[in-house]
Amino acid sequence: MKNEKLIHALGNCINHCNYCADACLDEENVKMMVDCIRLDRVCAEVCSTLNQLLATGFTDVDDLVKYCAKICDACAKECSQHDTKHCQDCAEACKKCAAECRAYLA
Repeated sequence: MKNEKLIHALGNCINHCNYCADACLDEENVKMMVDCIRLDRVCAEVCSTLNQLLATGFTDVDDLVKYCAKICDACAKECSQHDTKHCQDCAEACKKCAAECRAYLA
């Protein structure tokens, strides 16, 4: 199935973004983490929407896949600027998800 790798990457990204956003709230300087938390939440939401549409077998999703890749790139860039393990792990999951979005479109 064409969608299988993307669906797996989306699920992984959603989990990492939700975990990262929650873990950021426990950081010493939460104000410094605001952009990270916000992008984590948006990324998880966009990935979740795409995941649900792909699961239905709906095929007119290319624009959403492009947007998802863009949001994953932005989230990866933000998270990679923080040294915490949850941010680094999230950045990696977002990069993989963006790559799978691009592979889906290829």
